[in-house]
Amino acid sequence: MRYEKFRREYTAGGLARDMLDVCPLRQFETWLEQAVNASLEDPTAMVLATVDENGAPGQRIVLLKGLSEGGFVFYTNHGSNKARAIERCAEVSLLFPWNALDRQVIIGGTAEKLSYAESATYFVTRPRESQIAAWASEQSRPVSARAVLEQQAHIIREKFRKGEIPMPDFWGGYRVVPRQIEFWQGGEHRLHDRFLYRKNAEGDWDIEQLQP
Repeated sequence: MRYEKFRREYTAGGLARDMLDVCPLRQFETWLEQAVNASLEDPTAMVLATVDENGAPGQRIVLLKGLSEGGFVFYTNHGSNKARAIERCAEVSLLFPWNALDRQVIIGGTAEKLSYAESATYFVTRPRESQIAAWASEQSRPVSARAVLEQQAHIIREKFRKGEIPMPDFWGGYRVVPRQIEFWQGGEHRLHDRFLYRKNAEGDWDIEQLQP
């Protein structure tokens, strides 16, 4: 198969400076709403990139579960590879790949743990089976067979058969506090539109256009 032949023109529309909100978080919310209204699959899915103790990068898809002036929120097991990488180096990157709209958003910032109370508030809203999975999985650790994982889930299901399931103390949320946010809109003939917001010393956002 000749992969170099796979190409298409990006014709979904352009992006100009006067189309942008002065606040990148509001601009992001606008684009996310448009992605939802366009019926994109998993519009809140984002690629989280981290660096481990050996300087090796790692990527995985997580789901955006909260957005505020503070930043972008996701949840995970604190013993997972991504959580251990964040513990060693809190500098991370997020990527929202909205390919169907010829768009992507790239966020660079610092990941910080949410408080137990903040995480617990979200945990109680999760489906019961998702709560069970949080308890059952030693995320990123080897397992000999899927049957072992299913047995672990069965044990947890029986343990909490009656009543509510508490949040594990090894599970919780992270907030990525953005330092810069780039909005990319595909353009014809590879002349894409890119605008980068950077937070300045005063806490405001500067915007500059980048060449494609």
